[in-house]
Amino acid sequence: MKHLKHRRGAAWLGLLLAFGLVAVACGDDDTGGPTTTTTQAVTTTTVATTTTEGLPQIAYGGQVIIGDDQEPPTLNSYAPGGDNFIVSKVGQAYWAGVQEIDGFTLELIPELVTELPTVANGGITVNADNTETIRYTILDAAQWADGTPISGFDFEFTYQTIMNPDYPISRTTYEDIIPESVVAGDKTFEFTLAQPTLIAELIFGLILPKHDIEGSDFMADWNDTMWVSAGPFVFDTWNKGEFIRLVRNDNYWKTDPATGQQLPYLDEVIFRFIPDTASLVNAWKARELDVINPPPDVGQLEELLALEAEGASVEVLGGPVWEHLSFQLGDGRLVRNPGSYNEHIEYRQAVAHAIDKDRIVDELLAGQVEPLDSYIEAYNPAWSQGSWAQYDYNPATSIELITALCAKEGVDCDANPPTAIFTTTTAALRVLLSEVLPDMFAAVGIGFEAQLEPSSLFFGESTEFGNYDLGDWAWVGTPGFAGLIGIHDVWDPEQAPPLGSNYYRYGSPEYTNPTGDAAFASYVEGASSVVNENSARMAVIRDEMNATVDDTELLALLAEAETLLADEVFFIPLFTRLDAGVVWADEIGNFKHNPSQAGTEWNIEFWYRADL
Repeated sequence: MKHLKHRRGAAWLGLLLAFGLVAVACGDDDTGGPTTTTTQAVTTTTVATTTTEGLPQIAYGGQVIIGDDQEPPTLNSYAPGGDNFIVSKVGQAYWAGVQEIDGFTLELIPELVTELPTVANGGITVNADNTETIRYTILDAAQWADGTPISGFDFEFTYQTIMNPDYPISRTTYEDIIPESVVAGDKTFEFTLAQPTLIAELIFGLILPKHDIEGSDFMADWNDTMWVSAGPFVFDTWNKGEFIRLVRNDNYWKTDPATGQQLPYLDEVIFRFIPDTASLVNAWKARELDVINPPPDVGQLEELLALEAEGASVEVLGGPVWEHLSFQLGDGRLVRNPGSYNEHIEYRQAVAHAIDKDRIVDELLAGQVEPLDSYIEAYNPAWSQGSWAQYDYNPATSIELITALCAKEGVDCDANPPTAIFTTTTAALRVLLSEVLPDMFAAVGIGFEAQLEPSSLFFGESTEFGNYDLGDWAWVGTPGFAGLIGIHDVWDPEQAPPLGSNYYRYGSPEYTNPTGDAAFASYVEGASSVVNENSARMAVIRDEMNATVDDTELLALLAEAETLLADEVFFIPLFTRLDAGVVWADEIGNFKHNPSQAGTEWNIEFWYRADL
């Protein structure tokens, strides 16, 4: 197999786009009526052969056809079904909000505002009463497609829409805004949160046009058509079951800093919907499509990479999902494995040294990404210390640790070796992992048995009740500090199920029906087998992270948490899943794949026809 190592230069910083919602969750591979149209005239400009102020010029005109295997259930991201990823992919061409994810750095960058608010630039103030005031200054040039300036009153209207009790909209973080603190101006917007939180860096990711939406039935009128655009294109046509057509926004307010030209370059964008993956890929191979974001099938990616000699560009990056091995530390593990050794740190260290991550990445992902030495690498590698690098692949060290542990416990491990029972889902990638691990465990004298389950069972009873010994699943992050603060909630000793998502039972106390709700009467848990000074400190770190908005303080807390968690080694980061952006580069210029949930369309205003 051809191994082309397209290594990542930056980490996944995924955003649940449009809503500005923060979420980290278990991941799995098991990943109407007349159409109302709004038509805008298309202006085509011929190829420019001169330069403006010495800058090379790019040709205007033409179209791009993007293929996808899903069709939006609605165009309204706030309506039921609006959280489908394809809704935000299409929306990237006409939505705008406070922040965007840069496809080159994978960092949050400002979109509608002059800069993202921080303590340092005065955009965030922690008040004497421990409330947090946030201020936005909106770009003077920012305007809607009909020429109306984007104002603080649009931000205020967006807030009021989200908080409307008649709408089925998630109000996470927005509900912490003190209503009387909202102050809107022509190009300013200010509000105060009840307590300090950097989760606020992700809100107002999609701003609504007050002048276009006010007075309409918000949940009924914007499913098949779109409100006035703030992005490079405007909605034109939705032919259900086939395509969505967008056309150039002649009033778009951005210019290309490299050429000085007004954006966008393209006249129109077509999203074609082909539900069968094989047919989708074949349509791209036949040049019926210009851009696709295919599923992470290693064999298929190798076939696509072979077409680079014919003008294709296939960029394979670490995607938004990171996999890890998890040791269950609660007494539920004994249901699965009565002889579990997970409570012993020597055993967990031995397993960590037995895992050959390079082999895992080579065999599962064709060597397309680097193994992870820290969970932080999946969010921002610049902030990571690579703390799991201390557990290099070293079978000899693993054997020494097991031998010393057996001697300490007075166990004849030759006759009765420790055994790991591995439980995860039946998703294809995890099946492959279950087939690679046995040799690694056998080489250091640890037994290994795989017990794979349907995702509904594993992500239901098995993880909720801690009925696994050694598990594997994935987490999905969100960008910036907010994503990293959020992921630490899953290692909070005070938040084991059903109170939270500490499925590892790290440091969790003994409890019986902690919620007092009859529905949770079956939650009877003994204390975690790992309760120590580190677990107590982890609970404090998590609380401190959630109470500060100072970057310097947060970086220090992140470094301490990473070191602590790696030393405890009750989970082992493995790799990020593949995410590929595929384009006919001899036809489409300025394409840059973005593996975050900003999607491949993140900079669609810069795309142009290279063949004009």
